[in-house]
Amino acid sequence: MRQLLLVLLGRIRRGVPHVVGSGLSLMSLALVVVGCASPSLMPETQAVAIKDRDRALASHADAIHAAIRQSGNVGALAFLDAKDGRLVVLPGDSSADAWSRYTSSPESGTGRVSVPPVLTFVHRADVPKAPETITRSVLQQRQVLETELRDGHRRIEEQLGIVQRELAESNREAAALQTAVRSLSEELATVRKFMLQTAQLGWLNHELTVENASGIRRVVTTSQELSASSERLEETIRQLSKSLAAQLKELASRLDTIQGKVSSLK
Repeated sequence: MRQLLLVLLGRIRRGVPHVVGSGLSLMSLALVVVGCASPSLMPETQAVAIKDRDRALASHADAIHAAIRQSGNVGALAFLDAKDGRLVVLPGDSSADAWSRYTSSPESGTGRVSVPPVLTFVHRADVPKAPETITRSVLQQRQVLETELRDGHRRIEEQLGIVQRELAESNREAAALQTAVRSLSEELATVRKFMLQTAQLGWLNHELTVENASGIRRVVTTSQELSASSERLEETIRQLSKSLAAQLKELASRLDTIQGKVSSLK
């Protein structure tokens, strides 16, 4: 019995790795183990119920494999409806996939199928794996976890989209800022050029002012020199006039003397 239990535990580990890896409760794992445990480890009524369930499913083996072949999937969850005992086959590539397909179908919401606490995932005939027993609660917990993971992934994608949009907006703002900086740099260069030209004009104006002032000083000096020369010329003319008047008076006196002498000779 101990060896059989170890073999069954090995099958359970291979069949439900996501259950163990996802950190689900040990109670869920215990339910899977109990489904395959030896009758010596459970009450007689429970062992009988398991045997009856296995025999009931075994009697539908042909129908189960026919449904799997028709679906083209790796296997299917198979169980007997808890209300009317009819066979229900849910195809899928894994127990989680089959359960997800079932719960997302319209049939799951009608309540026409009563799912028992324990289900069996039967592999396709060409897949060398034994049937796996799994509880409904494990499938539900796994589905909740996968839904939470999908929602978390969707929220992350949404946040990533928001961040990307904000980054794109920031890039656009940065590009606009760079354009504004370039425009401001060009305007500053223009202002600097204008200020340089203004400074050059100011320097030129200063040079012209200095030159004009120097010219004015030269004109004043020349004017002063001309004035002095004029005064000297006026004084010279005055002196010449006096000298000429004296000379003319002396000449007139001489002419009178000569005329007197001429008159006396006659």
